[in-house]
Formats: sequence, C-alpha cells, structure tokens
Amino acid sequence: MIRVAGHFGELLQGRAGVGGPVALVTLPCAALGVTARQRPARQLVVHNAGQPLLSTARAHAFLSSLGLTSRNRMILRAQMPAGGGAGASTAALVAVARLADWRGQPETLARACLAAEGATDPLMFARPEQRLWASREARTLAHLPPLPRCEVIGGFFGPLTRTDASDRNFADISDLIAGWIAARGDLPRLAALASQSADRCQQQRGTQTAPLRSLAADLGALGYVIAHTGAARGLIFAPGQVPSRARAAFLAAGARQIVQFRAGGEG
Repeated sequence: MIRVAGHFGELLQGRAGVGGPVALVTLPCAALGVTARQRPARQLVVHNAGQPLLSTARAHAFLSSLGLTSRNRMILRAQMPAGGGAGASTAALVAVARLADWRGQPETLARACLAAEGATDPLMFARPEQRLWASREARTLAHLPPLPRCEVIGGFFGPLTRTDASDRNFADISDLIAGWIAARGDLPRLAALASQSADRCQQQRGTQTAPLRSLAADLGALGYVIAHTGAARGLIFAPGQVPSRARAAFLAAGARQIVQFRAGGEG
C-alpha cells in the first residue's frame, strides 16, 4: 500500500508581486492523506473508495505521460474531502504514480500532475513547506527556511470547492513572502503572517466562513491558517499548547472533521 500525506490549507497564498504567478507556502498534514493499493486485473481500473478522486481514463493518461503502465486494479481512499483544500487531488495522482513504480525526479512528477489537474500542490517533495511554490506552473520560486515545530487544530467549514486552475483572483503577497523569509523560523511571526495572508485572501474573495479571529483570541492561538481556495480552517499553536476545549470550540463554530496535527521541524 502507498500513502501520500496531504496538506491543510496554505500558510501563504497569493500573487508573488503585481502580475506575478500565484504562489503558496503549503502546510503539510500527516494526519490527512490518500492511500492507494492494488489488486491484479486484466487492465488498469481505478476504484475510488468513498468519494470520487480519479477516473480510470484520467489515471491511464497520467501514467502514460510519465512513461508508466499498469494492469492492476487501483483502490484509492482519501482521508480528506475533495474540495476541502487539503490536497486530495494531487495526493491521489502522486499515490497512483508511486503505486505504478515511479522512481523519477519529483520535478517531473510535478509537471505531470500540473498537466493532469491544471494546478498542483508540492506534495511530491519531501519537505514541501520549504518551497515557495508556483502552483499553476509546477515550479519552485524560492527555497525557504525550515518551518518551526508547531501544532494545528482545525476543520472544514462551509461548501467544498475544487480549485479552478484558471483562477488568478489573489491578492499581492510579495510583502508577506519577504517577511516569511526574514522571520527565519520565528513561529509567532510566521503565524501572524499566515493570518495576514488568510485575511487578505478572504477580503478579496469574500470567502470568510469561520470566526477564526474570535476562535484564535478565545483559545490563545498564535495565528490561523486557511485553504485559500477550499474549506479548511485552523489555528496555529506552539507544540503542546492546544487547549483541551479547542475541539469543542471548533464543533460549536460549525466545523466538520476536526483534525489536530503537528508540523515543521528539521527532521
């Protein structure tokens, strides 16, 4: 069985300068992922367990673009909702490629994912949070300092929305990117920048679906994180500092599928 971890929204997302590419810093989430396993078959067949992730025809075309073939029945299962902003689509593609014995460079896999879905998360890389990623171009714009250890709790709010690859309606975050690099692992500063990115995006797009500011103030969070084109919303804490009542607070605020996880660190 193959498992590919997803992410939980983006710490930053917007235009890298006026007229620049859509860029993001992802928040990896080991608690959410897509699993893929296979059974012998006469030809490639994809079975999505629980929710639609990938059609057989699309999987065949994707594998062909990588020079791969498979005559197995592939069974995919996602722990996150499609359209939630947690990387279900990219994770499914990466899992299928690895199940078909992909051994090439992650940059090549990223370009194949881009061709298949139009916009892709950097989940094929070992440390995706250390890249300023152009999601509509499948390329690394800059390498970033390691994300410090942190703990996040959140859930999914409002309607599920799949990413529109043609969408360029994002605010300029060039100042936030510069601040992120300059912060060099200062978690409170990074959490504040993530909150600014979330606020800027929601103001521009009119997508505020969770009382994040009040939740952060009530629970003593350092900041908050959102899926800039999805339903994931969460709070950022130092490790071990999530209050025991945080889950109940998110449920009361209307969150679905509460998830709590740690991220960051050098290892």
